[in-house]
Parts: sequence; structure tokens; C-alpha cells
Amino acid sequence: MAFRDQVAGMDAALLEELGDEVEIEGFDEPVKGFMSVPWQQPKVGTINTGLRQPVFSVRVGDAAGIKEGQQLVCDLAPADGGGRYIIAKRDPDGTGWINFALREVR
Repeated sequence: MAFRDQVAGMDAALLEELGDEVEIEGFDEPVKGFMSVPWQQPKVGTINTGLRQPVFSVRVGDAAGIKEGQQLVCDLAPADGGGRYIIAKRDPDGTGWINFALREVR
């Protein structure tokens, strides 16, 4: 079995057990990936700003048709990244995954 085939199998297993499903505008079926909303906590002077940078990561093969400007809805608790977002930026990471930077819709 080729290395890429083994990695694809591991990715599929991880997504099945640990992945998040989101609804993306224009897609009939939910898209599986990983939702991450790390706190950035940049300092402006002496004030902590408490900014978050939500990211949704999907395999390259599952990213076809996902474009900047589309709406994404994640049905998780808000503290875990649930909410409505606009896809702001597409960022391939070179490992077979694409990270989509998201902007929260309020």
C-alpha cells in the first residue's frame, strides 16, 4: 500500500471519530472537517483584546467548491466554535489539508 493511501485511510478514520460536520452554503450534504477556534490574545498596549481566529480544516479532496464569501454554520456549543461564519480565506497547508479562516457573523 502506498504512503498516500495509508495517510488517506488515517485521515478518514480521524474524521469519522473526531471530526466536526458543518453546513456550507451551496452544498447539499454536510462537510466533514475539524473546527478550531483558538484564542489569539494579542496585546494592544496593556489591554488583552481577547480575539479568536476560527478555522475550519478539510481534506483537499473535500474542499472542491468551497469559496471565500460562502456561509458556514457549525452546530457546536459557542465555546467550542459553534455559530455562523463567512469563509474569509483559503489557506492550503501543504499536507493535503486546506484551512479556511472564518469571520464570525453576529
